Amino acid sequence: MNNWIRKTLFVLVTVLTFGLVTPTHLIDQVNAKNLNDHDAFEAPNTEIAFGQSNTFEQETEFNKEKFLEELLKQAEVQSYQKFGTKIKPVIENEFREIILPNIEKALEEMAVQFPEEDLKNLTITEQPGTGHSEKIFNINNRGIGKDVLRFHVRRDNPPQAGYWFNFHYHTYHDDFQNHHELGSIYWAKNTPPKWMS
Repeated sequence: MNNWIRKTLFVLVTVLTFGLVTPTHLIDQVNAKNLNDHDAFEAPNTEIAFGQSNTFEQETEFNKEKFLEELLKQAEVQSYQKFGTKIKPVIENEFREIILPNIEKALEEMAVQFPEEDLKNLTITEQPGTGHSEKIFNINNRGIGKDVLRFHVRRDNPPQAGYWFNFHYHTYHDDFQNHHELGSIYWAKNTPPKWMS
């Protein structure tokens, strides 16, 4: 089975069951049945619902810390998907050290602003923007059908300073106008490839 499919399945199962089902056991079952990748992993939905109703959630209480941990894992997966195979190897370490902790702080600040019943309605989009688009992922409130946070990365090219990736986010509080900085990572003097290439 392709490595990215295993990782995606692992994250999806972990998120949807809040860690109560062992994803490796599920993967072993799928391998044992010799299903092809298309049959086993077809998923029509384009967002992950963290508060989705299921039997596991009904049996356990909502855990805010676990929710934020899973949200951060999915944010990391979405970011790496956006970077693609050409950009990811170059900036992955700096992203993990500089940007990811700041994404975690932004998610924690967001969680403080919502009551528990609203947190259960938050979802993360699965389709990062391609080409030159800034979008990495959005956090959407299913209850009202609107975004609450939008995480972006912009290519900056200051004079004689090479190319930089500027990570930032926008909030619904100011109608997504202001940039809230997460940090910047240097690329090189040459033009970076398009996202997801």
